[in-house]
Amino acid sequence: MKSVLITFDQAFFERVISILDRLNCRGFSYLQDVQGRGSKTGDPHYGSHAWPSMCSAIITIVDESKVDPLLDMLHKMDKETEQLGLRAFVWNIEKTI
Repeated sequence: MKSVLITFDQAFFERVISILDRLNCRGFSYLQDVQGRGSKTGDPHYGSHAWPSMCSAIITIVDESKVDPLLDMLHKMDKETEQLGLRAFVWNIEKTI
């Protein structure tokens, strides 16, 4: 099992959920208002007058076989609108209860 953390501009919400649905990644936790700044490019997402946009994040636990298709679909979506910003990070899951 792998944990995938997806951080994205709130404008991507429906598209990210659609990708999770298509890949049958059912369980996830959604964090609606996340502030941050990308490490490479893009504008900060602070929810302020100067930087009004906000990010969201989803963390999901998936079978290892779903990781590459998920990352590929997210990367394709990010490339279409790079200025909005989307990142995904993968960790090993050692145990679950």
